[in-house]
Amino acid sequence: MNLTDQKKIRIGACAWSFEDWRGTFYPSDLPDSQWLEFYANHFPAVEIDSTFYAAPAENTIRRWVEMTPATFRFTCKLPREITHACRLRDCRAELNSFLRAIAPLAPKLRVILIQLPPSFAPKDGKPALRAFLAQLPRDFRFAIEFRHAGWHRPQIVGLLEKYRICWVWADTTPLNERNLAPFEFLPRTADFLYLRLLGDYATKYDVDGGHVHRYEKLLWKREAALESWSLKIERHLSELRNVWAFVSNHFEGFAPETCQRLASRLGFDLPLPSETEKTLSDQDRSQLDLQL
Repeated sequence: MNLTDQKKIRIGACAWSFEDWRGTFYPSDLPDSQWLEFYANHFPAVEIDSTFYAAPAENTIRRWVEMTPATFRFTCKLPREITHACRLRDCRAELNSFLRAIAPLAPKLRVILIQLPPSFAPKDGKPALRAFLAQLPRDFRFAIEFRHAGWHRPQIVGLLEKYRICWVWADTTPLNERNLAPFEFLPRTADFLYLRLLGDYATKYDVDGGHVHRYEKLLWKREAALESWSLKIERHLSELRNVWAFVSNHFEGFAPETCQRLASRLGFDLPLPSETEKTLSDQDRSQLDLQL
């Protein structure tokens, strides 16, 4: 892969605020208010998960922009108020309000993710989807993740192509099938790809709702999946403007290392923090930053 193609690819995590990463990715003594800044020194992009629950305050967004490098990029989820509560119906006011709220992020924001619930099916949802896509502003780039297989139809592909909305490629393969290469309905509907390696959310909780794992190291490797996705990216890359690939902890147990493993298969390096870096004091880290 040549350098020009490599620069098209941005790999990162689905969110950055995980207490389980303290001591394994983040230095143990690093305040959580500095986690994004530290993360952004190792990865080129992140998918903001918190916008799914509510739009951040303006000062929060401005701080995100200020504490990340000029080349760093964000994507963010559309609020669940729009996708899950309104189910894309009669939500123009909510959409406009959200877009105004995230305006300070614009210099570094590249994609807004429309994550639909599994219960959102074509039988009742198709008119709402058509109307919603038609009203989306053209000065933002959108990607949509369908979680109901009923949407896997050529006419829906055509609808997304019409509005240049990216069809999200999402890997939610069950853990007991992790040795199989994923095979899904994977149309390309825009000039960029948006890949989400989400894994099996059934691994997250026990029968009583408690957390099963600490996400601080690789727990199960998905070698076949990573190889398959890297080949898919390489196959399409020359025809694309960008590739965005985001990894959940649930995919292999520790998103930072999965990001590194995917990057390695694509021919470039995303080095994780060294043991020295993770044990530096705040003062030592500040001095190191000045040297760099």
